[in-house]
Formats: sequence, C-alpha cells, structure tokens
Amino acid sequence: MRNMQRLRPTLIAILASTLALAATAHAAPRQAPGAVAKQVDASLAAELFASQTELAPQCDDATYLRRIWLDLVGDIPAPEHVIAFTLDPSADKRQRVVRELLADPQYGVNWARYWRDVIFYRRIEDRALIASNALEADLGQQLNDNKPWDEIAAAFITATGDVRDNGSTAIIMAQEGRTEETTAEVARIFLGMQIQCAQCHDHPYDRWKRQEFHELAAFFPRIGVRPVRTPTSRSFQVVASDRQLRFKKEDDGNRPMPEHFMPDLEDPSAPGTRMQPKFFLTSAKMDFGTPDAKRREMLSKYLTRNEWFAVAAVNRLWSELVGRGFYEPVDDVGPDRTATAPATLKILAKGFHDADYDMKWLFETITATDAYQRQSRPRHADDNDLPFAANVPQPLRADQLYNALLSALDLPEPTPNRPGRGGAGGGFRGQQRDPRAQFNQTFGFDPSEPRESISGSIPQSLAMMNSAQVAGGLRANRGFLSGLLEEIDDNDELFTELYLRTLSRQPTEDELARASAYLDDVGDRQQAIEDLAWALVNSAEFRHRR
Repeated sequence: MRNMQRLRPTLIAILASTLALAATAHAAPRQAPGAVAKQVDASLAAELFASQTELAPQCDDATYLRRIWLDLVGDIPAPEHVIAFTLDPSADKRQRVVRELLADPQYGVNWARYWRDVIFYRRIEDRALIASNALEADLGQQLNDNKPWDEIAAAFITATGDVRDNGSTAIIMAQEGRTEETTAEVARIFLGMQIQCAQCHDHPYDRWKRQEFHELAAFFPRIGVRPVRTPTSRSFQVVASDRQLRFKKEDDGNRPMPEHFMPDLEDPSAPGTRMQPKFFLTSAKMDFGTPDAKRREMLSKYLTRNEWFAVAAVNRLWSELVGRGFYEPVDDVGPDRTATAPATLKILAKGFHDADYDMKWLFETITATDAYQRQSRPRHADDNDLPFAANVPQPLRADQLYNALLSALDLPEPTPNRPGRGGAGGGFRGQQRDPRAQFNQTFGFDPSEPRESISGSIPQSLAMMNSAQVAGGLRANRGFLSGLLEEIDDNDELFTELYLRTLSRQPTEDELARASAYLDDVGDRQQAIEDLAWALVNSAEFRHRR
C-alpha cells in the first residue's frame, strides 16, 4: 500500500504530461501552400509596408530559375532549362518547377549537406566528421521521403549506435556525447535558443536561469561516446546506459552517468547538486532514476510539440530563402527577443505545425510568396533598409558553389578517395582526400551565422584562380570550351552560351559589346573565350544567389 501511495503522484504526473502533449499535438486542417503564401504577403504588408513603400518588383524568370535551383537542389540550371523556362507562357510555371525540384533526389542531398554544416561547424573536434557521411545519406533520404521534421528531430535526440551507420547520432557525436554541450546544441538547433549562456550563470539577456539549463541537461547524462575498433574499421559509438559504465582508461569522452549534477562554482571539487530532468519551456519534469530511453523520448516530445519548435524551423528556412530572418541570428530566438513581423511569423509557424511539420510544404509555401520572388537588393551597412521589401543576395554555400562549378564547366564529380559509410580509411583523414571536402574546407562557413558576416579570403581567391580542377575546366583546347569553339562560329552566340552556362541568363547588349571588344583586342578567339569563362566563374554574380 505504501508503494502504491508513493507511485500515485508519479502516475498522475505522467498522465497529465501525456494529456498535455496530446492536446498540443492536435493540428488544424492543413492549408494549401499558395493560400498561406497569400496570407503571409498580406500580413507583411500590414505589419511593415505603408502604401507608399517602394517594394522591389518581381524578379525575371531567369533570375528566379537560378535562385530556385540553388535554393532547392544546390545547383544551377543548364542552358536548355533556362531557355525553356523563360519561353514557357504558363502562369503556374514557377509553382510547377518548385514541385519538380522538391521531387528531385538532389533536394534531399542539398539540404542534408546544409544541416551537416549546421551540426558540424560547432563540433568539439575534427574526429566528429567521421559521422558526416552517414548523416548526409540518412538525412538526405529522410528529406526526400518527406519524413516529418518532428520525427527527424526526435531521432537526433534519442539516437544510439555506430556513428558510421546511424546518421542521427551526428549531434551527439559532434559534441562527443558531453552532457552540457549536447544539451546546448539540441536547444540551439531545434528551438533556436542559446540556453548554453545560462550554463555557468543566469542568462544575462534572457529569462533562463542556471538551474533551468542544468535541469534540461538532466535529460542527457546517461549517454556517451566511445571508440569502436575492429580489424577492418575504426569508428565511434553513441552508447546509453542506466548504470555507470566503465570505459577503458584511454577513453576520454563523456561517460554515461546515472544523474546530472550542477557544478558547485564555489567548490569545483564538490559533487554539486543533483538535477531533476525538467523542460525549461513548460516545466514538464521526470523523476530521478528514469531510464535513459524514457528521458530522451519524453524530451523529444516536449521539444517538438512546443510552439518554438515550429518557429525555429520556419525562421531558419525563411532566412535561407529570403535572405534575412524574422529573428537574427537564426539560432537566437525566444520570448525575450523581438521578431520582425511577428504576426507573419505566427502564420507560417502555425501552417507548418498544421501541415504536420512537412518540410516540402514549408518550402513550397515560402517560395510562393511575393517576398521570396522579389528582386534582390543588398542589405545596407547601417541596417536601415526595410526588411523583406526585397530578397537579399546570398553567398553560395561551399557545396552549392562546387556544384555550380561542375555544372558550368561540364566536369564530372570526382570520385572520393574514401569509403562511403564505413570501412578503414574513412573519417577526418578520408575527408581530407575527398575533393569536395577539400573545397568545403576552403569555402565553407557556418550557415547559422548572419550572411553579411561571411567574407571572402585569399585562399578562396587562389583556389578559384589556380586550382587544377577549375583551371583544367577552363582550358579552351579541351573540355566543354573546346566543343563550343568547334560547334559555334558566331561570336555573340558563343558569348551567350557562356553566360547561360555560368550565370543562367543571357548577356546584356553592353556585356556583348565588351566581350566583342575584348576579343578584338586579344586577337585570339581561343584565348579570349578562356579569359571570359574565367572572369564569369570568378564573378561575384556567379558566387552568389541573387
């Protein structure tokens, strides 16, 4: 009887928590992307734009096609795609090309690589990159299958297993399974909140208390990362245990512990305060001694059914597609932050929630807005420009730029000198032998950082000017340039083909005149075409999404 009395409060708490989650999980009927896009534009007009506001006009078809290709599949369209699209008189051709690209396997690949960068740019050390192949493969397939975003997030939070085999282990592996670091990244990536600032003291700018951070961390103490060595492979494994595991002496990663203790700042040698698992946004909590599987399963539900989960995803994708977020930076949102156009953000977040966290629905909705389809204009340095009155040019992510180069120069994807998901020789050293990974090391950046903070570098300029791959693709005595020189006698037609291949548009009359004048000055058709192609792929227009 005493045991039943002791259990009754726990059962009541679990029942109440389950009912609360069920209530928040209920969604209104899904709305069509086009209908929500119209609501978004109307809301933006009401919140931000006066009747006399000068908005950027809709971009032309060629600009739109290059933009949507880069945004959705991470590549540029071929000249025949550009010509066919610009000549198509259909009123719904923009909506159709979005649906076609979302059905292309490269959509999942492109966005898996985006999330790979989000996760691994904040890694503790380079050994974590051993998990990147599995992440790209698994997440790419999940995105192509349109697995709901809440299910994908839950898999990251609850993952165990070999990091080469299970891509969902990536966040835990990137933080070596360390309790506080994993906690901070889960909150940053899926809620857009920088609660790690409360790890050692109460948050200086938000309401979060130090105790709340460590209560959240109490969902993760029973996980760790340890090496796995076999005669044919070296890897790491995310492990979970409800008892304290004994690792080998050389295993310096985080070890599973029964409970999490908040350190005593005045006496670091003291054991600290044992923390009860508690979700900081709703105060939902679990008992001490709760098994790891239940802790992380319930945390995934608390997190994905919270309103900020949808807000964080919408804000991040809107920022990628329109060029600036409702909250900036994209991973610093929350109740103590002020959003630009909060009513508009609420419309999108609710629509995403009601669509059962359908990522393709969200892409289709955002790209159908006038805000997305406007011409692009650079942000003013003093930040006095009107948000969302124009799209904002974006520097291409490393994978987008690499794909664009391969497509423009008609080069095949080099075969990586490394295995796929497993086997000896992979990991960070294997990545160093991969041409794409080498390119990413030079041109990559953290996609969570504001784009205006991303600047070029001398190594990037040298790579574009002198790398063997780019230089080889621009040789007029071989490759695609050689074929163009043989097939096209008319110089203006040849110049036009180069512009279509590189910038996905036809040249202006002034650009044609300057190209012709340069050819006359050089006096060598082959040399002039090499120089023009080199100038185009090294232009700011090529390296940006307008």
